Amino acid sequence: MTETSTEGTGPEGGALSNLLHETRRFDPPAELAANANVKADVYQRAADDRLGFWADAAEQCLTWERKWDQVLDWSNAPFAKWFVGGKLNAAYNAVDRHVEAGHGDRVAYYWEGEPGDTRTITYADLQKMVSQAANALVELGVQTGDRVAIYMPMIPETVVAMLACARLGAPHTVVFGGFSATALRDRIQDCDARIVITVDGQYRRGNQAALKPAVDEAVADCPDVRNVLVVRRTGQDVAWTDKDLWWHEVVDRQPTTHTPEAFDAEHPLYVMYTSGTTGKPKGILHTTGGYLTHCAWTHWAVFDLKPEKDIFWTAADIGWVTGHSYIVYGPLINGATSVMYEGTPDTPHQGRWWEIIDKYKVSILYTAPTTIRMFMKWGAEVPARYDLSTLRVLGSVGEPINPEAYIWYRHNIGHDRTPVVDTWWQTETGGQMISPLPGVTAGKPGSAMTALPGVSADVVDDAGKPVANGQGGYLVLTEPWPGMLRTIWGDDQRYQDTYWSRFPGFYFAGDGAKKDEDGDLWLLGRVDDVMNVAGHRLSTTEIESALVSHPKVAESAVVGATDETTGQAVVAFVILRGSVPAEEAQGAELAAELRNHVAKEISPIAKPRQILMVADLPKTRSGKIMRRLLRDVAENRKMGDVTTLQDSSVMDLISAGLAAGKSDEE
Repeated sequence: MTETSTEGTGPEGGALSNLLHETRRFDPPAELAANANVKADVYQRAADDRLGFWADAAEQCLTWERKWDQVLDWSNAPFAKWFVGGKLNAAYNAVDRHVEAGHGDRVAYYWEGEPGDTRTITYADLQKMVSQAANALVELGVQTGDRVAIYMPMIPETVVAMLACARLGAPHTVVFGGFSATALRDRIQDCDARIVITVDGQYRRGNQAALKPAVDEAVADCPDVRNVLVVRRTGQDVAWTDKDLWWHEVVDRQPTTHTPEAFDAEHPLYVMYTSGTTGKPKGILHTTGGYLTHCAWTHWAVFDLKPEKDIFWTAADIGWVTGHSYIVYGPLINGATSVMYEGTPDTPHQGRWWEIIDKYKVSILYTAPTTIRMFMKWGAEVPARYDLSTLRVLGSVGEPINPEAYIWYRHNIGHDRTPVVDTWWQTETGGQMISPLPGVTAGKPGSAMTALPGVSADVVDDAGKPVANGQGGYLVLTEPWPGMLRTIWGDDQRYQDTYWSRFPGFYFAGDGAKKDEDGDLWLLGRVDDVMNVAGHRLSTTEIESALVSHPKVAESAVVGATDETTGQAVVAFVILRGSVPAEEAQGAELAAELRNHVAKEISPIAKPRQILMVADLPKTRSGKIMRRLLRDVAENRKMGDVTTLQDSSVMDLISAGLAAGKSDEE
């Protein structure tokens, strides 16, 4: 899944070169296949009647106060309306109906704080908490349609705040708790939020990191914000203004009951901001009925969820779309029991995740390839200390997973008995679009395989014509789908220009992809990241995969840099596994070995001109590698904006390493 979008799409020309070939296959476990929620016949059923398939999913997954009159209105394309005339309430579907059905005692969340504090929250608990928060927002003047900004870490009150907004029909915009005051201000202003919900601080790698100062700075430029509601998390001292209110003083005294109102299926549920190229925040609008249908069905099908048995963990942040769809809305609508963890994977030790899986008997884990490669760097002996036998399905989300990370994940975390579902989707798609089904699909390491039932995807050339098997091109979605964004907040023209203009009639996802010889799909990363080397259009993803297949490499990032001879040349940044001695890591011999390895695995054309050994890579807080910054380094340009990086000092270290000549050039 990609967290960013398609503005400023990259080089055009012939098809992407098809380099890597993968022959390993993993059939679904027999017991899982026999008892799977979804069997192979669903593909044909959805192909025969796509809209009927989604109508069935909407009835299966959701409780409607009023059923729809029309499944899809596409008469004003590309502006879709799904389940036209239907009415429902998102929070009722996520919480109340499970309590009414007698499942109030079922755990909704096992929450684990970074310092080791814990909370167990049942569906009955969650119903009371959400009702109180909704009553508090009403007291603060929040009405249907008002926007509420949420700037919070991974604590239960973040979920409660989102659901309280949804209960009132007040669209929420969740801003990741690591973003700057400037980023927060821009988002508050763009969607005209009148209430901000935040915390005093959060725990991050054993330290207390204040969040409220950033809110104070942002709100100083947002005079229309009426109140800031502050959850006490760390207890640290924070400055106070006349707009500020403590959550525990306002929310905790509210009645624990609240009657939800049903809203139109197309009522806005939330706005989520993604990066664009113009500097202006790009608010992706998701509405209620279609989005909830898509999240809930894919969560149930792709993870083979058994809500009465499974313990589900999406190890992501609620501030990203992965958290919205597969920590909050999808799991809660399906009545699942989830784990939420506040902190980082290495606090207080590198086994923290596996300790949590062992403790709560997690059966389904969903995480990002960048995190998996970080675990590879730390070594297989870390997870080997813990009992991971309860895991039965593993998921991957983020950038395309390279085959060696897939194999490492399957072997060391899944002990060679769990299917790995590698999912492709975007903030804009709302939910998963391309993925194996764990009880149906024979998985190929590195391939997202095929579009999910009810989803229509293809790979096309520059002219918009489907490419043949064995060829690469541009990934497009050829039919509307329920979870799709409805527009960019306040900018319908930008929505059309960004997503629907490159290939008229098709949604252009901004990603390169290829069809293998079987017609299965392989994601090749952003088309912005395609390199044109001596007339060959090469994907960064495939070269990175070749590097990571070397036993000494944990992770890599590849960019194209201007070259007088070949037009562009490959420059690779490599993180070595922890077992590689320091003196070997600094030597020219290893760089030469890696360059030759790429030539052998792919082609001499793909051989990196330079390889730089680095301790870390520049990543956003959602785990996406910022190759744009690496291109700046490789071409000796002034570095671009680093405010969204998880750790901006990484770029200083990389630049210093390059300047010191720690690379191998021929």
